[in-house]
Amino acid sequence: MGWFSVPVLLTWLFLQVVWSQPATETTEIDVDGGIDQDIFDINAALGIDLFEGDIKLDGIRERNSIIGDNYRWPHVIPYVLDDSLEMNAKGLILKAFEQYRLKTCIDFKPWEGEENYISVFKGSGCWSYVGNRQVGLQELSIGANCDRIATIEHEFLHALGFWHEQSRSDRDDYVSIIWERIQSGTSHNFDKYDDKTSDSLNVPYDYNSVMHYSKNAFRNGTEPTIITNIPDFMDVIGQRMDFSDYDLQKLNRLYNCTSSLSFMDTCSFELENICGMIQSSDDNSDWQRLSQVPAGPNTDHTNMGECEDSGYFMHFNTSAGAEGSTAILESRILSPKRGFQCLQFYFYNSGHESDHLYVWVREYTSAHPNGTLRLMGEIKGSPVSYWQLHHVSLNVTSKFRVVFQGVRGTGLSNGGLSIDDINLSETQCPHHVWHIRNFTDLLNTSPAGTAGRIYSPPFYSSEGYAFQVSLYLNGSTDNPFTIEMYFHLISGANDDHLQWPCPWQQATVILLDQHPDIRQRMSNQRSVTTDPLELSDSSSSYFWDRPDKVGSVASFSNGTTFMRGPGMGTSAFLTHQRLRSRNFIKEDGVYILLTMEDISHLLSTQPSVSPTFAVNTSSANTIKPTSTTTSTTRPTTGSTTTTTTTPTTTTSVTLTEEPEVPNSCPDNHCENDGVCVIVDTAPVCRCPAGDNWWYMGEKCERKGSTQENTVIAVSSAVAVFVVMLIVTVTTAVCLKKKYSQGKEKGENVRLECKTSF
Repeated sequence: MGWFSVPVLLTWLFLQVVWSQPATETTEIDVDGGIDQDIFDINAALGIDLFEGDIKLDGIRERNSIIGDNYRWPHVIPYVLDDSLEMNAKGLILKAFEQYRLKTCIDFKPWEGEENYISVFKGSGCWSYVGNRQVGLQELSIGANCDRIATIEHEFLHALGFWHEQSRSDRDDYVSIIWERIQSGTSHNFDKYDDKTSDSLNVPYDYNSVMHYSKNAFRNGTEPTIITNIPDFMDVIGQRMDFSDYDLQKLNRLYNCTSSLSFMDTCSFELENICGMIQSSDDNSDWQRLSQVPAGPNTDHTNMGECEDSGYFMHFNTSAGAEGSTAILESRILSPKRGFQCLQFYFYNSGHESDHLYVWVREYTSAHPNGTLRLMGEIKGSPVSYWQLHHVSLNVTSKFRVVFQGVRGTGLSNGGLSIDDINLSETQCPHHVWHIRNFTDLLNTSPAGTAGRIYSPPFYSSEGYAFQVSLYLNGSTDNPFTIEMYFHLISGANDDHLQWPCPWQQATVILLDQHPDIRQRMSNQRSVTTDPLELSDSSSSYFWDRPDKVGSVASFSNGTTFMRGPGMGTSAFLTHQRLRSRNFIKEDGVYILLTMEDISHLLSTQPSVSPTFAVNTSSANTIKPTSTTTSTTRPTTGSTTTTTTTPTTTTSVTLTEEPEVPNSCPDNHCENDGVCVIVDTAPVCRCPAGDNWWYMGEKCERKGSTQENTVIAVSSAVAVFVVMLIVTVTTAVCLKKKYSQGKEKGENVRLECKTSF
């Protein structure tokens, strides 16, 4: 081998280092394949011949519908999640159940041997039967690409007894069907029912219904098959975001719901009774119901000043009074059912940074009938000229009031503290909030493609994983009127202590519909789940491995570098038309709610089945009913079980009783407000995390921060530089020595150098 000059060799060594680094461009996987597929598109692509595109019939095309009480389910519906389901779908089905609980009186419970139940499995496509068929096991398919929350809500509405909206008897008053544009052999999907078959429950026709066909359903070309008689609704029909108001009205009327299960209270202060809230006598000031304040806010958050003679909020004036003056506003008495709640409200600080808002709960027990106060949250910070969304997690189990306490600080104030659009529900709060301000300007000026991509701040999950979300506000150059969204793991301070590849973490991204009443929101959301065995398309590496192994170099706005892993998401997150159809943009800002949670407990969800009973393997291993006299063993409240003999069609199973495992620890050994939960019968601490700080360790005893991350990054960079400098110097000395010796002996020089550390 001929000799090399030292500069040439150093250049070669530098290139080896560069080539060994991860790619500089972040990979992104589009789970929708660049196509915004509706339920009917998915099923049509699979060649499935279903009635109306996603409805299974009982052998013949009988049109039993919501007419008839025998097709109703009980208010608590038993279900089974078949293990054939994709993990992302399992997590989303549970989220869909939470939406039913929040907005209706319909609940769902794991099957415990009830005669009739819904078995959700991964079949071919997305489909359901209509109503309770009274057949024991009733299938509902959530197949590939059906894992969207509105798709799941849609199929369960079929199961609860609803047909598609455009099949109503009065539909011709609202839409026109263009028959010549419909695919051959599918025109029956546009039939309508008379009042003896389907009941609209005296609810107006609903262009916004999650059960309505889109304008392009079953078309044979490029022209729409449905024309709305009011043109403004052409791009509204076929929405797959969430239940509409009328969807909920019909469901609640059909099942005689008078209240929702997990909803507790909402208040926008439009009425003078301020939702039954009371001013406390234990303070020296009051909250005032106002429509504007000279120092801000200029409008309420509910209507943003758009409605004359309306638009109020509650305000505590901190420009008057002495330091430490307080104003206390208490909700009406509330009765919890679930033991966890989420308080959401908008807050405006036009006072001084030393002014504080404290959120308490006043709990009433037999031991303390007058109530005891417990602090749940504190909000402070510099004044800003806009409303800010806040969440406070509660964990109340007895009757209680929510208490808002404003406290005047030490500094000079020209305004005060304001609150508006309060919502309280027995749901989990989102882990993080990303507020994007000046959104309209961003939308109007951002180019399509990667040049218009924006990234969220870095966030940490409760497990300690660092992540980011990217948005293409104007999509791609081929489709510039659709927002794209991708989820990325990024390098973080906990990476050495975490499990890799990242296992079964479900990330949910919600674009918030800022309607003042949480029950009437139609937010848009998508979820992705980290499969630890998923491989990258271009290599044999694991997609969700450590970002410093599979990611690319990126930097924060302050110049700090980090590693960003590949992204997974969708190019069809939300069209610009739908973006403007709801209250997504308010005060020229949008809110992205982010949650990343462990769903590994859903890996096995199918109940155990006795091997003596038949299991139909042709339908994704779901349990099938038999038509013989069988014995069903059911758990009872006592220590024994009862056996009943039923000479009818039933489902033959043996339920194996498992030891009861608490979902929370008897004694919380976690530090720094960590929460102890039981995972695989062992106590595990879930540590708190913020936007730029987090706790880690077995007991949440160690705190990390973005500043610490920066130090780690800088230290790592210095260490790499030192190592490379040593390698370079050692190599250069070795080569020079070898070259000199060879030249003296007149030999050809062979480069050979070993370095050890």
